[in-house]
Amino acid sequence: MSERGRAASRTAVLVCQGRAAADGPAAPGRFADPVAVRLLRVAERTPVDEVRSNTPPRGWRERTVYESVRACAEVVVPRTVAIDEALRARATGQLVILGAGLDTRAWRLPELARTDVWEVDHPASQKDKRARLPAGLSATARSVRFTPVDFAVDDLGAALDAAGHDPSAPTTWLWEGVVPYLTRNEVRATVAALAARTVPGSALVVNYQAPSARASVGRLLTRVLGSSITSGEPWRSLWRPQQMAELLAESGLRVVSDDNLLALADTLGIPTRGRTSLRSGRVAVAESR
Repeated sequence: MSERGRAASRTAVLVCQGRAAADGPAAPGRFADPVAVRLLRVAERTPVDEVRSNTPPRGWRERTVYESVRACAEVVVPRTVAIDEALRARATGQLVILGAGLDTRAWRLPELARTDVWEVDHPASQKDKRARLPAGLSATARSVRFTPVDFAVDDLGAALDAAGHDPSAPTTWLWEGVVPYLTRNEVRATVAALAARTVPGSALVVNYQAPSARASVGRLLTRVLGSSITSGEPWRSLWRPQQMAELLAESGLRVVSDDNLLALADTLGIPTRGRTSLRSGRVAVAESR
């Protein structure tokens, strides 16, 4: 991550907008996130409403935001479904969400009723999220423990110790929408840090991007055109499935599934436009040995 003085993540807002836009019409019975829209500010809800009603705005900049939210909604549905189902199958009693952003699982998944959730994120992003949480919104998880960590300077293990995480008990780790924004060394360091607190019976659910020339060109074009949402948060590392499996194996984690988002979307019967970006996005599940 970056300096302590940075702004809260704009990508986290985009992902939340994507989930809010997809709630209801996309993959009914498999995908639902009624909490997402409640974390958005009034102006952030405008493109969500436009996407849901399929009414693109006329202004160039407004249309750019609209298309970003629409494309994000297409990506987050299969990603969220895959991750939610992996978490339901691996309720260990401890769930650590790395780079939580505006994640809503602790407030919408009833399967977490016997699970303590640690939301780990940059202090600026976490401060922003806590300000967004509406009064009266009750967690479905047993507890939610906000754990501010700047990975550039803070020790993950020390922060989790201070927040009451038990490294001797099985833990499910969730790492969604973060890996592409880290350097390869930062990814390796984080895997090593979580592996040091991982015992048999634990699992890691990780979302990452595989190399794709078309996806990279498309993302560069978005930045050149001046998207106010993702500019300033470039991708820093891409991983082939074999590379990710080897990295996790070094820390005693065996990959048991690794699927691209396009295959997941096809399984859900979701119409897709951005097939290239879906094909390069992946969700892997690894278990401790």
